[in-house]
Amino acid sequence: MSPTDHQRRPVWPLIHAERAALAEDLARLTERQWGTQSLCDRFTVREVLAHLTAGASLGPARWMAGALRCRFDFDRMNAMRLAEHMGAAPADTLAGFRAVAPGTTKPLVPAQAMLGEAIVHAEDIRHPLRIDRDYPISTLTTLADYYQGSNVPAQTKARIRGLRLAATDGPFTTGSGPLVTGATLPLIMAMAGRVAYFDELDGDGASILRERSGQP
Repeated sequence: MSPTDHQRRPVWPLIHAERAALAEDLARLTERQWGTQSLCDRFTVREVLAHLTAGASLGPARWMAGALRCRFDFDRMNAMRLAEHMGAAPADTLAGFRAVAPGTTKPLVPAQAMLGEAIVHAEDIRHPLRIDRDYPISTLTTLADYYQGSNVPAQTKARIRGLRLAATDGPFTTGSGPLVTGATLPLIMAMAGRVAYFDELDGDGASILRERSGQP
């Protein structure tokens, strides 16, 4: 399957599968685990899940209404949406996520960006909890192909400018310049600026990518 074929795959079934897998993983968490620091600055595991629920609940009109209400202060807007979707207890947070997981609601971003939310934020949760998922390589390649050509929402295209990335476990490859190699998932997470995955990458370009993500 060529990169173009991956880009043309229906994306919503992939998003739904990843949301369902995450919900199943989180159903077994203890109260203490819900409070674990995620890979997202300032967010716990539970807060990241509430963030995912918020993103899956906001169509363009509601997103714009919230932005206007918060005067385009997106930190304030995120805090408002988190408060809406946290619930009184972790079970409520998970139930809210399960309720929106089969939907196709999204802000004004491509569906591929929502796949990125589903995978990258799932890893923000899973990585510190040491939960492994065996992602379908075709799903990861679909996301990697999108990230190499777009800056929405995580500036991934800009972050890898002038570098060549090549997956060691699948067909993904892009760019030219100093080489960065690794499995597809660590490449995706590095493109999204998640420094926890840089130790899984090799090649002359890996240190450049690390520096661009603010990691010495």
